[in-house]
Amino acid sequence: MEKKMGKTGYLRRFLPYYRPYLPTLFLDLFCAVLTTVCDLVLPMIVRTITNAATAEEIGALSVQMIIEIVVIYLVLRVIDTAANYFMVNIGHMMGAHLEADMRKDFFSHLQDLSFSFYSNNKVGQLMARLSKDLFDVTEFSHHAPEEVLIGIVKFVTSFIILMSVNVPLTIFIYLMIPVLGFFVIKIRHELQHAFYSERSQIGEINAQIEDSLLGIRVVQSFANEEIEKEKFKKNNEIFLGIKKKAYNALGKLHCVIRLFDGCMYITVVAAGGFFLMKGAITPGDYAAYLLYTTVLLNTVSRLAQFTETFMQGFSGIERFYEIMDVEPEIKDAPDAEPIENVTGDIVLENVAFRYSDSNEEVLSGIDLHVNPGDNIALVGPSGGGKTTLSNLIPRFYDVSEGRILLDGKDIRKITLSSLRSNIGVVQQDVYLFSGSIYENILYGKPDATYEEVVEAAKLAGAHEFISALDDGYDTYVGERGVKLSGGQKQRISIARVFLKNPAVLILDEATSALDNESERMVQKSLERLSEGRTVFTIAHRLSTIRNAKTILVLNEEGIVEHGNHEELMAKQGVYYNLQMMAES
Repeated sequence: MEKKMGKTGYLRRFLPYYRPYLPTLFLDLFCAVLTTVCDLVLPMIVRTITNAATAEEIGALSVQMIIEIVVIYLVLRVIDTAANYFMVNIGHMMGAHLEADMRKDFFSHLQDLSFSFYSNNKVGQLMARLSKDLFDVTEFSHHAPEEVLIGIVKFVTSFIILMSVNVPLTIFIYLMIPVLGFFVIKIRHELQHAFYSERSQIGEINAQIEDSLLGIRVVQSFANEEIEKEKFKKNNEIFLGIKKKAYNALGKLHCVIRLFDGCMYITVVAAGGFFLMKGAITPGDYAAYLLYTTVLLNTVSRLAQFTETFMQGFSGIERFYEIMDVEPEIKDAPDAEPIENVTGDIVLENVAFRYSDSNEEVLSGIDLHVNPGDNIALVGPSGGGKTTLSNLIPRFYDVSEGRILLDGKDIRKITLSSLRSNIGVVQQDVYLFSGSIYENILYGKPDATYEEVVEAAKLAGAHEFISALDDGYDTYVGERGVKLSGGQKQRISIARVFLKNPAVLILDEATSALDNESERMVQKSLERLSEGRTVFTIAHRLSTIRNAKTILVLNEEGIVEHGNHEELMAKQGVYYNLQMMAES
């Protein structure tokens, strides 16, 4: 989707969100019409009383007549109050339901987007779209149908009644309305641009706040608080500048409306007075005409001022579909099927890979056959493609050329859920969710029992330190597990994979960030985890992969060496040089 789609296209796509709530919407619109009744009836009441009071016949205006009119109006006001309550209460809830539905779809779509999307987008921007943008859509979805319908009813009804009073003056007044419309449309373009920019900048502020607060330990360790404050100040000033433009446009809009109101009123007062002097209209008609003109002007002003809510809501809809129309790069093929009873036999046939925004190949011509239960180590200089190769197996990225087979099936023909449920990944940068230790381990198998979680922790060597904590498995780990040490977090992540029990295991430099003591404990856990599985180990410390069945040495040319530790040392090639550098 492009922003060039236009308003009609966006609104056409947005309308289906009303479908589950059509009964509520129709009742809300019916109540909106009822709330206009009092506004439309009051001028007729004034007209009736005034004409009766100025009539030549005696007794035309009586106490009984006044009482009857008051009772009718009070009944209408009760109906108006009830209708207004429904609009404010149930009508707003309809908008809230629409917001919840859109937020659910938005979040669900975010879960399906590929790694490359998150490499190019800031989380703060996405948070702004999920919160502020969709709140404005709620206001738009509720008020827009009401305001438009009320405007049409009052506009048409006032026109019919005013035409019955004085045709020339009514035509003149209604011909002035397009002039206001011209200026409103012109200013609306400024508002649309300002509101869209405002949302984008809110996203930038959110992103910078998130980045600064999540990295607060780094900020304070370098004593760079003033730098972060300055960065925030600049983003905040940009936001203020955008707000200034928006309020400038709103100021012009309100000025145009007030000037238009004044011109219309003085025209009606002067021209109506002239017609009254000539006897072309009665005093009651004149009073009613002034009141209906007020209704008309209030309607026009209300619609013009609703431009702000409309543009804010529309900007939210626009930004919503910008993300919803991003296609996941990695998704199930139409003929994809689940895979069962995976043994872990993996074949790479002439595999090449390049990132979508680059023409440079990261991997090329990779041929490899890994038997079930084999332990394959990947070593080489940074940028050699080790992590990239491991990311291709669970289809975090798709190969540019060639294919990868799991148990003889092209992984692109296997459903993503089935493929990834059979592959476990232990990374250097452990991510623990905000919650308890138990919840974080359970993430590996959401339907596991408490006993299974404890057994997984024991296998990962984590049960002992967990039990020593005051709250045990219910211990809150903090944002990203900040309350735990690196070794503790890593063993929890290993327990999570033990619980998942995958056939294929990828260890992405899982111990490189740990101290020696933590590394030894985690290494023992990893050795237990690796038993009976097909394992790919990306090694930073070469001492951890000496027992691997096969060691693959990768650089920019691809796989340049392969063999076990003894064989590669005997060749005295790339691996030998890496080993010597590590020992020196």
